Amino acid sequence: MQTVIKVEQLSKSYDNLLAVDKISLSVKCGTVYGLLGTNGAGKSTTIECILGTKNADSGMVSVLGCNPKKNRRHLFQNVGVQFQEGGYQPEIKVSELCEETACLYEVPADWKKLCEQFGIGDKFGSAVKSLSGGERQRLFIVLALIPNPELVFLDELTTGLDAKARRDVWKILSELKSKGLTIFLTSHFMDEVENLCDEICILKKGKAVFYGTIEQAKQSSGCEKLEDAYLVLSGEEVEG
Repeated sequence: MQTVIKVEQLSKSYDNLLAVDKISLSVKCGTVYGLLGTNGAGKSTTIECILGTKNADSGMVSVLGCNPKKNRRHLFQNVGVQFQEGGYQPEIKVSELCEETACLYEVPADWKKLCEQFGIGDKFGSAVKSLSGGERQRLFIVLALIPNPELVFLDELTTGLDAKARRDVWKILSELKSKGLTIFLTSHFMDEVENLCDEICILKKGKAVFYGTIEQAKQSSGCEKLEDAYLVLSGEEVEG
C-alpha cells in the first residue's frame, strides 16, 4: 500500500520549548490516521510542519511523494485542510465562500452536492456568520473537500455537532475513504477515533508515546476501552 505521509525524526522548538520531539510516522493511502494528545501536546505544530506552513528544525517530511516546502503548488491542489475557524469576511454567504474556494482549484468537487451531503444544502444564501456552530463546522469540512483532494486534514471535525450529525459525518467520511481518500485527523472524542481510525499516534509533551491500531492501544495499556487506554498512554489519568 502506497505511503501518503512519511515523517522521520521531526523536531520543532519555540525558543526554549521543544514542541515536537523527534516524531516519526507513516500514513498509508486510503486509511484514516488519528493524531491524539492533550492540548499543548504538539498536534498542531506537527500538522503545520507536515503541511509546510511551519519550518521544522530538523527531520524529514514527505507528503504525496513531495517535499511540502518545495512543492507548494502540487500539494495545494491535492490536499484539503479543515481548520477550526477561518478568516472569512463576516458577511460572506455560504455559496460565495464555496464558489470562491472552488475557483482556486483545477478540478474542484461539486460544492453544492457536498453541502447537500453534509446537511447544509438549504444554507446557500445564508451568511456564514449566521450559521450555528454545528453548521459552520460542517461548512469547514465541505471547504476542505472542495479541492477534490487525495489527502485531507481534519481538525476536531465534529466539535459542536449533535449525535446524529456526528454519525452522519462519520458515514460520509467512511464512504470517501472507501473511494481512496486518505484522512489525517485530530480528535478528543474516542468514540470518533474508534469508529474512523485505522491507526493512531498519541503525543505527550511533544513526544510520540504510542503508534499502532486501536486494539494495540488497548492491549498496550491493559484497558478494554479506548478512552481508558488513551488516558493511560497519554498520561492524563496520572494527572487526574
